[in-house]
Amino acid sequence: MAPVDLAHGSRRGKGPGLDWERRYRARVIAGDVLLVLALGAVCALGAALGAWQVTRPEMAVVTVLAMLTALPARRAWAESVLDEGVEEYRAVLVGTCTAAVVIALIGMFLPDTDARPWVFVAVPAMGVLLLVSRYVLRQLLHRARRSGACLLPVLAAGDVASVRDLITRTREHPHVGWRVEAACVVAHGRENDVGEIDGVPVIGGYDTLTDHVRNGGYRVVAVAPATFWTSERLQHLAWNLEGTPAELAVAPTLMDVGGTRLNVTGILGLPMLRVTQPAFTGAGRLVKEIADRVGAAALLMLAAPLMLAIAVAIKLDDAGPVFYRQRRVKRDGAMFTIWKFRTMRTGADAERAALAARENDADGPLFKLRGDPRITRAGAVLRRFSLDELPQLVNVLGGSMSLVGPRPALPEETQAYGPVVGRRLLVKPGMTGLWQVSGRSDLSWQEAVRLDLRYVDDWSPALDLMILWKTARAVLFGKGAY
Repeated sequence: MAPVDLAHGSRRGKGPGLDWERRYRARVIAGDVLLVLALGAVCALGAALGAWQVTRPEMAVVTVLAMLTALPARRAWAESVLDEGVEEYRAVLVGTCTAAVVIALIGMFLPDTDARPWVFVAVPAMGVLLLVSRYVLRQLLHRARRSGACLLPVLAAGDVASVRDLITRTREHPHVGWRVEAACVVAHGRENDVGEIDGVPVIGGYDTLTDHVRNGGYRVVAVAPATFWTSERLQHLAWNLEGTPAELAVAPTLMDVGGTRLNVTGILGLPMLRVTQPAFTGAGRLVKEIADRVGAAALLMLAAPLMLAIAVAIKLDDAGPVFYRQRRVKRDGAMFTIWKFRTMRTGADAERAALAARENDADGPLFKLRGDPRITRAGAVLRRFSLDELPQLVNVLGGSMSLVGPRPALPEETQAYGPVVGRRLLVKPGMTGLWQVSGRSDLSWQEAVRLDLRYVDDWSPALDLMILWKTARAVLFGKGAY
């Protein structure tokens, strides 16, 4: 694939999109088309040379056309889907499955041909290559955004506190692609009561918002919480933004719920946001249980040589025990023993109280210390790459833990839990989770709890797959681990 230069995206653009948006979408489509054509040509050559029996090279044309029709039909090339994480990958997968079904149906009506190689080999291979291509392009885009390029100019509208919170969040997570460049607020009942918020200029009040959008070229109008906003005013704002390049994004103010639990339906002529109950049982959870056990068994077999090497390294380091066992709290508050490779010197638990009295780099009920003097030389390497947690696969295989879930809590931590934080115990703890792929030890206690609660409430198989995908990268770079 040709190198992608995204770092020179312009800050403003004419028309419905920015220049870098149009270039990025064009490169995504071009990458998809080239990969499908290339793999189709390879498969056609194989069929012509007799590598696949009872099939026709002409099926390559059918396969390519089916893929290049199914992808846009399933919105895999839609601008609103690109760079939307799980939604983008889901669109590619749905498009790939649609193409496979179409090819299978066509193959039924073609005499003397077997469509199975195309349905079960060629199309899945195309789907995998497309997912890899999308991932590479997204990483290039995120790198450009971290350097300040390829960001959507945002006009924030809300009260001072909510706008400040939005500014902070967008700066902490530039990969989302937002940059708040101006704000419209009403402070203490007067417009322009403040000149700027964290370096972002306040350019007016709510009544002038639409004029600023039309004149300023903003791509997003982010409505943050404020007492000013009513359903009628939001409706009028949406009408006024029609014909502008800006899309309207409204922050939910009543609850922090997302994912598949949210559905918008019309009831008695009113749009209602319906929130389904979180799934703690059912077919999805059964599939998760099976996937946990099978995945843990497979990973234990694959990691056995590495685990043996780690055990030898620990023994050579200080001749102490290889494993460290600790009591943790699992689902519904029951206790279990967690297994880890030992990373601290023998008797380190007895030193914790003295160290905690002097210094603690964590907040809340947690205790974490950067440069902890109790960590061994081998332990420092194991912790950096989370290799000390490999024995927890035994816990997953035994059913006390899951591959993905909230962080397994210590008994003394749960004693400080209120009813809200206690919701973390409604599901099994996990070897990895949102807390790990979002910063691990760099997170505050409040942020870690928020992520765990989000996982409990919004769990889905797609969320587990996303977390497992991101865990590999977080472990590889050792970000937030100490």
